[in-house]
Amino acid sequence: MTKTLLFLSMFASTLAFSQEDLLKDIDTAATRQDTSQPAFKGLQIVTGQSTKLTAKNEWYIVVAHRFGDLSTGFKNFFGLDDASTKLGAIYGITDRISVSLSRETNMKTFEGTVKYQLAKQNEHFPVDVVGYNVWAVNTDLDKDRYPYLRFSDRSSYLTQALISRRFSDKFSLQLSPSYIHKNLYDPSIENNNQFLTGLGGRYKISKRVSINAEYFVNFDSHSYYKNPLSLGMDIETGGHVFQLLLTNSQLNSDIGYLSNATGSWGKGHIFFGFNLYRVF
Repeated sequence: MTKTLLFLSMFASTLAFSQEDLLKDIDTAATRQDTSQPAFKGLQIVTGQSTKLTAKNEWYIVVAHRFGDLSTGFKNFFGLDDASTKLGAIYGITDRISVSLSRETNMKTFEGTVKYQLAKQNEHFPVDVVGYNVWAVNTDLDKDRYPYLRFSDRSSYLTQALISRRFSDKFSLQLSPSYIHKNLYDPSIENNNQFLTGLGGRYKISKRVSINAEYFVNFDSHSYYKNPLSLGMDIETGGHVFQLLLTNSQLNSDIGYLSNATGSWGKGHIFFGFNLYRVF
């Protein structure tokens, strides 16, 4: 684990410094128009959502990748043989409201989301407050296995209140109370209604690199699944934020990530991955 994190740190630093000359003009422009920096540079802290939103009429293309279990070693080439990919697009309707549509290969899940700002941190208010809602459709469910399957059975829902504070230029924290409802579930291993609380943070270690972490506690007491714990690194480059991460949940979809984590950090069952956002 130590060697992996050291490698990621060296890679991130090299990439960030190589962009320095290219980004000087971008920095100058950002300084001129800067009024209030967001708590997070990325739209996700690691896999969970942050309080950052897209600007009005801004398009983001999202590519997220999670490789397989690192502990399998050469058998699955340290997870490279068992990858899961998410592709999506995000559009800013206004500076305070954005929508997205994505599709993940694992469970062949489509997700539609809406993200909206309720309050903004300023000299009169201490935190950013953002609402986030997800509708997910699992298209991998088979009618041969579920002969009475209806379309509504494929659906699950997520509602979150994202509450963050930017304490300084380097340090931000976020609290993420969450509610999940699944129309189709196995009562022997989970409940259809699940409540979670997440805590995430970001610490900037250089001009364009930060270390991020997040942890969600699922209060579904008899759930078979683990609480998701993830560590990440943000690398800011011209036009996009690149995120490297290690997590115990292989799924990229919001609901899958939060409620279907199977890995154990203590046993080394973790997944390497990345998020790439490109703005247009």
